[in-house]
Amino acid sequence: MGEPMRVAQVLNRMESGGIEAVVMNYYRHMDHKKIQFDFYFFEGSSFPQRQELEQLGAGIYPIPAYSHALAYHRALYQAFKSRQYQIVHAHLSTMSAFALYAAWRAGVPVRICHNHTTAHWSEGKKTLLKYILRPFNKLFATDWFACGERAGRWMYGDRAFDEGRVRVIPNAIDAQKFAYDPIGRDYLRKELGIPEDAFVLGHIGRFTAAKNHDFLLKVFSKLIAHRPNARLLLVGQGELEQKIRTETARLGLRETVIFAGVRNDMQNVYSAMDVFCMPSIYEGFPLAVQEAQANGLPCMISDRITKEVVLSPAVHQLPLHGPEQWEALARQLSRRADGQVETGFDLNRQAQKMLAFYLKRGGVNTSGAEPISSHKTGGDTE
Repeated sequence: MGEPMRVAQVLNRMESGGIEAVVMNYYRHMDHKKIQFDFYFFEGSSFPQRQELEQLGAGIYPIPAYSHALAYHRALYQAFKSRQYQIVHAHLSTMSAFALYAAWRAGVPVRICHNHTTAHWSEGKKTLLKYILRPFNKLFATDWFACGERAGRWMYGDRAFDEGRVRVIPNAIDAQKFAYDPIGRDYLRKELGIPEDAFVLGHIGRFTAAKNHDFLLKVFSKLIAHRPNARLLLVGQGELEQKIRTETARLGLRETVIFAGVRNDMQNVYSAMDVFCMPSIYEGFPLAVQEAQANGLPCMISDRITKEVVLSPAVHQLPLHGPEQWEALARQLSRRADGQVETGFDLNRQAQKMLAFYLKRGGVNTSGAEPISSHKTGGDTE
């Protein structure tokens, strides 16, 4: 067997976010003698995956952020041209247009736009830019991927989705890695100074406008009025973290809100929680909700998140009209250690389908391999 085919994966930052986790999940479960990933991501990332990627044989290529448009384009164009990729796979929402243009200009034959999110006008100019860039992704991509139906329809349009031109790639997880662990629960609570009898409302996600941390603080401020032993556990980093810390102090919640930063012991993190809360303004197919269900956590999520992520009766979708309904429900919920659910998406199978797609589109014979199907019934749509 010759050298493995190398696929360029273009991401935003390499932190501990959901998109990075999705790509890593697929990569871990592929045959690296057949496929290897080269990761392109912004310089200055915290990059907690470095050691694992080096061990697995991945290519690691930090590049300028796309806010430095010329340097960003030059870096990608030169890399795609010199390394002669057959496939470039971009995961940057509508900003993928810049990477896909560089790949088109470099002559890369297979250019995948993979959308993981939607948009909301509450983000103003940022959302306007998304709408402006959206058609260029369809123009420069040869293949259209989305994490779910809502993300697919938003990026590529209802007609393209209904005609089966969009492939839905579910965000599969290894459910056993997130199973409830009572020892991990006690360990993390002690580490973070959370009392044993505390009721922990938890959230995992970057500090961005989409995640709606302001609303989450309002829910918690009402909850603690009824349950003085409550704690709010926030896991993640992001550009709005300082703003949320300031608001926490203003509300007098500094002693009861825990900013845990980025963690690599997510089984313990979920196990330490009693209820998972995600009041997002918009999402694609949030991995954290799947992971929380695998841990047996009851979940409160906004009704703006796709219903595709609801895999068990433990997930409750609520409108964002006000925090009172969320707080009242939180007081009624309790975790079940035996409540783990199947995610509905077998990670190993999904990874093998992705592997087969890469090899087929890259010109390698894959007779007998299961293809990635489009949304439309009837299977693969090349």
